[in-house]
Amino acid sequence: MKKKYKWGILAPGKMSAKFAKGLILLENVELYAVGSRDLQRSKQFAEENGFKKYYGSYEEMVADPELEVVYIASPHSHHYEHTMLCLKNKKAVICEKAFALNSREVEAMIAEAARQKVFLMEALWPPFQPIYKKTKEILQGGEPGKIVHLDARFSFQAPYNPTDRKFNLGLGGGSLLDIGIYPVIDALYFMGVPDEVIAKATFTETGSEDSLSIIFGYNDGRMATLYSSFRTAAGIGCDLLCENGNLFFSRGRDMSQQLNVAMNGKENKEYSLLPDGMGYQFEAMEVMNCLDEGKLESDVVPHSFSRDLMNTLDRIRKAAGIVFPGRD
Repeated sequence: MKKKYKWGILAPGKMSAKFAKGLILLENVELYAVGSRDLQRSKQFAEENGFKKYYGSYEEMVADPELEVVYIASPHSHHYEHTMLCLKNKKAVICEKAFALNSREVEAMIAEAARQKVFLMEALWPPFQPIYKKTKEILQGGEPGKIVHLDARFSFQAPYNPTDRKFNLGLGGGSLLDIGIYPVIDALYFMGVPDEVIAKATFTETGSEDSLSIIFGYNDGRMATLYSSFRTAAGIGCDLLCENGNLFFSRGRDMSQQLNVAMNGKENKEYSLLPDGMGYQFEAMEVMNCLDEGKLESDVVPHSFSRDLMNTLDRIRKAAGIVFPGRD
């Protein structure tokens, strides 16, 4: 029988509610604690989602000796601070993307996890999903040949509101860290770290970017074009253009997943995949499997991938002129 882990939620909100729906599906999870700066909000989330305890501060929650694993879903700007708080209190951490605001913070988080000998993982949804696994399986089978070009996008229309998290630079606002990170993950996962990065952005009155176009160049001639925006409704998808055919995958906001495989001279194959719990349980399963095995990092989302991801995001920000005041 598997060990049951006591989970905590740091910063209850929409994202935490989605993650909690995934946790509920797992037998080796105990919904243990919720921490918020607002006690009433913490209580309400705990009652609505079946958690045993609730706290009116993050410090109180992580000081609970019985708490074992913490899922962090605060704004991007606070991931570094909250991850360090949990690690110093010897709590295993799964922290939402983007891991932090810059590479310097990510390196400090990884170093602290090693110092404390505590598990740390970035909460990246894509690598655990059926659509990613199926696409990787087909590519490894060799039939499509090598990827020549990748085109990925994530965009939806969001009404401009200067106080909204998405447009607030103080909270790490802008399309890049919120949704642009997904096309970047696609490129890194399937093609690796680019040799060249070109990026152009449009900016709002707050100084946050609301639309971003990126080109990745590779020394072997491969290329990737990436797009994120709060101004257009292009949806979520990735096209892999290969030597012997193409793979097109997409997903809806409900996490429904579709894959179209179009090999040259062959009939198209279509796959439709809809995981239970919107797929968030796979990340939690990985955390607990690693803890069962005494690992300090995941093989699916290792620290090296989070390093590469944040380094690439930093390069994009530099190329596009995106600055987080006081944090660069």
